[in-house]
Amino acid sequence: MLQLRITSPTRLTPAVLEILTADPAVSELSSLPGASLRPEGDVVLAAVAREAANDIVDQLRDLGVHHEGSLHVEPVQTWMSETGLAADHLAPGSSADSVVWADVTQRAYEDSETNWTYLSLISLATMLAGIAIVLDSQILVIGAMVIGPEFGAIAALGVALVRRRFGLLGQSLRTLLVGFAVGIAMTTLAALVARGLGWITAAHVTAERPGTAFIYTPDKWSFIVALIAAAAGVLALTSARAGNLSGVFISVTTIPAAANVALGLAFGLGEEIWGSTLQLVLNVSGMALAGWLTLLIQQYVWQRISEHRTLLVARLRKR
Repeated sequence: MLQLRITSPTRLTPAVLEILTADPAVSELSSLPGASLRPEGDVVLAAVAREAANDIVDQLRDLGVHHEGSLHVEPVQTWMSETGLAADHLAPGSSADSVVWADVTQRAYEDSETNWTYLSLISLATMLAGIAIVLDSQILVIGAMVIGPEFGAIAALGVALVRRRFGLLGQSLRTLLVGFAVGIAMTTLAALVARGLGWITAAHVTAERPGTAFIYTPDKWSFIVALIAAAAGVLALTSARAGNLSGVFISVTTIPAAANVALGLAFGLGEEIWGSTLQLVLNVSGMALAGWLTLLIQQYVWQRISEHRTLLVARLRKR
């Protein structure tokens, strides 16, 4: 169940109420005339079955509510209502499977923003992965993967293509390029300092590393793992089950590959740079492709469900 909080200009409120009243997926509806002071207008509250949220949000957007007012979509964690349960049963599909595109798109913009936190996390994660490579420590590699924030920006690429948000596409690409460039640069500087202090030598980077050799030896499995992990990650994001994302982060080697590129640059090791760059490109491209395909399938499925729901609503209105 979701709660819609709508701040509506007074002249649009009758149309807003008509949309919400006509939909059987709306189990609760309240109107507070003149309750909004900024922007000036009315406040409308509605409880909506998650499966029907896209149709209602699209109608409100077409009405132009968001231009002069606002539309907030908030999840309801716990609720008890027989009318709400009846409304949920009238909405085809499962609430756990439903994709609320407004929420997914909003998170894509937030997760792909180039900001201080993102650059700090990707730099720290890359440096930690660099230490993991020198020590050949799988535990530290996993830690670096979990810290890395790049998956949000990669998933945003798929959202941008499916939802035709080309501004988001540019923002995501810029964040990925700048993020990895900063992470590699910071790790290269750290490696040069460690090299100057005698803490790291070229032998540490070129020695046999059975625990972390996969970082610079890409193969078909690297691409396949990236496809599977990204598909799982996108499903977790769209179903609001973010707790499953840690497994996605641990599955792909984007951050460790970037760290090995940095070590290769610090010691002038072309083979390390080339292998790790190829690993990084394979992982990012595989994740972006899988994310786009997963979202495309979800959009197609929910468009069909929406069409079925429209027919169901029309039949209910005739009764």
